[in-house]
Amino acid sequence: HVQTEMKQECKCHGMSGSCTVKTCWMRLPSFRSVGDSLKDRFDGASRVMLSKAELETPAQRNEAAPHRVPRKDRYRFQLRPHNPDHKSPGVKDLVYLESSPGFCEKNPRLGIPGTHGRACNDTSIGVDGCDLMCCGRGYKTNTMFVVERCNCTFHWCCEVKCKLCRTEKVAHTCL
Repeated sequence: HVQTEMKQECKCHGMSGSCTVKTCWMRLPSFRSVGDSLKDRFDGASRVMLSKAELETPAQRNEAAPHRVPRKDRYRFQLRPHNPDHKSPGVKDLVYLESSPGFCEKNPRLGIPGTHGRACNDTSIGVDGCDLMCCGRGYKTNTMFVVERCNCTFHWCCEVKCKLCRTEKVAHTCL
């Protein structure tokens, strides 16, 4: 994906801006644009399956098994959408064969800690939001007063003086 997003840049060299010599190179796209594009593809990933006939090896079909499979024939299987109402994936689409395990409940065998007791953001609609992170189980809200340093100033030389402020903090945790 990074390679397809690369752009050519050139610079001219010569007297008074003339382009007697031109140097060109390929520039990588920004990390942000690559990440955004991959995230879009990830969000649009589709579940696929393979038909049994396409999973057979050439030897199972009574064909001579070649020593070296040509690159273009290396992966001769056809991906079909798991849901027949969906269209077949394109060459740039991300696909998956199995759904990911659930992250809501603890599963030590798979190393999934679950979301019970996790801090969440009650105003977010993203993955850190309480509705999504708590998997519909709800969340509890705790209000606490915290004493912390504030209004700090630097005094010459080498001393920082702060006041102590008492602030109210609200924390949300998944049930």
